[in-house]
Amino acid sequence: MPSPTTLIDVNGNPLRREVLTREIAAPALGTVRSIQSGHPAQGLNPVRLASLLLAAEQGDAIAYYELAEEMEEKDLHYLSVMGTRKRAVSQLPIEVEPADDSAQAKEDAKFIEDQLVKRDVLEHELFHVLDAVGKGVSTCEIIWKTSSSLWSIKDIKWRDPRWFEFDRVDGETLHLRGNSGPEPLAPAKFINHLHPAKSGLPIRSGLARIAAWGYMFKNFAIKDWAIFLEAFGHPLRVGKYGPNESEENKRILERALRSLGVDAAAAFPETMSVEFVDRKAGTAPNDLWRSHAEYFDQQISKAVLGQTNTTDAMAGGMGSGQADVHNEVRGDIERADAKVLAATLNRDVVIPLILLNRGPRENYPRLKIGRPDPVDIETEVSTAATLVSMGVLIDKEEMRERAGLPSAKTPEEALQIPGGAAPADNGPDDPAADPARKSPGTPRQRKVAATGRQTLPSAFLDLLKAPDGANELATASAQDRQSDREPDFIDRTTEEALDDWAPLVEPLLSSFEALAEDCGDLAEFQARLAEGLAGMDVSAFQELMERGAFAARITGEAGPDRAPEG
Repeated sequence: MPSPTTLIDVNGNPLRREVLTREIAAPALGTVRSIQSGHPAQGLNPVRLASLLLAAEQGDAIAYYELAEEMEEKDLHYLSVMGTRKRAVSQLPIEVEPADDSAQAKEDAKFIEDQLVKRDVLEHELFHVLDAVGKGVSTCEIIWKTSSSLWSIKDIKWRDPRWFEFDRVDGETLHLRGNSGPEPLAPAKFINHLHPAKSGLPIRSGLARIAAWGYMFKNFAIKDWAIFLEAFGHPLRVGKYGPNESEENKRILERALRSLGVDAAAAFPETMSVEFVDRKAGTAPNDLWRSHAEYFDQQISKAVLGQTNTTDAMAGGMGSGQADVHNEVRGDIERADAKVLAATLNRDVVIPLILLNRGPRENYPRLKIGRPDPVDIETEVSTAATLVSMGVLIDKEEMRERAGLPSAKTPEEALQIPGGAAPADNGPDDPAADPARKSPGTPRQRKVAATGRQTLPSAFLDLLKAPDGANELATASAQDRQSDREPDFIDRTTEEALDDWAPLVEPLLSSFEALAEDCGDLAEFQARLAEGLAGMDVSAFQELMERGAFAARITGEAGPDRAPEG
């Protein structure tokens, strides 16, 4: 029984310092953990492959693991797609989720991020952990570095799967192979990753077992193709000899035929002849062997990546639409691989790190591995702007972070609205911050300020009734003309007409203003618009227009040179 001060892992196994601080599964001479390997891929045939796979599921998986290793070494396509799948997952972003919202849980998460996620070699180590994608299982040993106050990970070393074996009873529990027999794996020392490509025993769930048959048949095609290419282009050489030729001369003729294929020179008796037959051979068989090999490459791509289009550029002449669908399939596999990997790391790395440094917890931090969900930031910003204009409160810092933009360190470094105007920061004393506060103006203006709502007729009337709006318009028009030329009599006449614009417009709009104050919404205002027209006083405006027309007529008759001044 462990002492009361001994740490216990989540499975009830004691954590012992003398075990944790030494390498357990290192290779050694004179032990079953030797780095020397067999090469079962040499001379592989269907009978030998079937017996090799049968032995693996019965408990002796050494030859199977050696074959899986050789497949990656000898088949360029298999190496490529396996590397693509493993690197795609090992390079994914990693986040640490606290167990809950307590300060202790957040400190635990921060500790895991500092000690594990920020390791420079973590991507390389995860690549080795993902060796289980091909073999069905991988085991990496954690090398701990200790000090007076900290247990940290010094290294995560890949260990040869041949040095481990599954329990002969359940087929799932992994043991370390030793000279005296299988030994249980020490807790908090190994990352034991099972990565099933299908349901069933772990030893039968690796992609290498599934791809082994395709590898073997493709290897047959490559060998036949190589033999054909060695003789490709050489004509068929036919030797002829008479019925009474001696055996010695026959052997001379045979050696001559062989020499003609290699040395292009030969000697044989005069009584014999050699005929060269050009068969134009090679084209059809060449295509046959190529298609044979490419067929198995495509099947391996489907097994490993779920599709072929991202590995074979001309696979079936597929367009970009089909390529996008195939890439989505690959994305599904990537997400599934990431979740399985995260579960293994949470169990075999995160929990031991917290146990050894911060003590046991009811719940532990969790790693999340995967790409963040894509965000259409343009749509989000547009939606946020619309909601803010409707009075919805949205956190500006969160929106900035979702946009992936850095915050300004000082106000001077902050981005500004074009023209130099900074966004208004309404404080508690700013009347704009409280729409319900009273403000001077007409009853309708005070109603708009209180409700924060302004209909189209109200906004239109306020614009026209701005005291200085017409004068500013006239001044801007005059300034624009002045920039091009000196004002003439028409410009002066226009300016004089605009001098009393506001008093002339007031009688026209008074009835509409009264109607807008009396209406509750835009629909009612539109329905009662005829009332405003009936009450409009146009006499002053009509007199101004008559005078203007008369002056324009006189000016036109007299000519511009005789136009009156002032």
